[in-house]
Amino acid sequence: MDIQKSIEAYQPYNEQEERDKAVMLSLLAAQPDLFSRENQVAHMTASSWLLNRTHDKVLMIYHNIYRSWSWTGGHADGDRDLLSVAKREAMEETGVSDIRAVSEDIFSLEILTVDGHEKKGVYVPSHLHLNVTYLLEADEEEVLRVKPDENSGVRWFALEEALAACTEPWMIERIYRKLNEKLGGSRKIEAGKGERQ
Repeated sequence: MDIQKSIEAYQPYNEQEERDKAVMLSLLAAQPDLFSRENQVAHMTASSWLLNRTHDKVLMIYHNIYRSWSWTGGHADGDRDLLSVAKREAMEETGVSDIRAVSEDIFSLEILTVDGHEKKGVYVPSHLHLNVTYLLEADEEEVLRVKPDENSGVRWFALEEALAACTEPWMIERIYRKLNEKLGGSRKIEAGKGERQ
């Protein structure tokens, strides 16, 4: 399914997602270049909440620009298959090679603000990331490695520890806490399915 149709079909979890979804769809309808960084005001990105097989830990990177433990993710750069983008970015940023989608459905939506910063010696103006998040999983035993031009640490955290490790209050309260809450709801649904079988 085309990503725009996937976003249209997505059922928002809370007010933040409902409002961000409306803005995303409005921008997608008006600006065809949102999948490229050439649009310096806003562009599409994909992130992942990358879990271990037992879904009680999340793999985080220490992001050099944000100076915080952070989820994995990156720019679409012309690719409209944002699940593929999320997987590719997770592999590149952590060194893990065997990553699978828990579900191919969108796990969450959010518009993220990015302050102006230097990247590879070039100033990047403040802008928005129109972000689609997917729930992925990987083997906790795989060897981890940093991507020095982007991060300086890669490590597994228990779900609540991930919130404590992050130093960005908005990301903790609005995004990571939400992802953990939604994960709890997903577990209840899975348990209910098991009881009915």
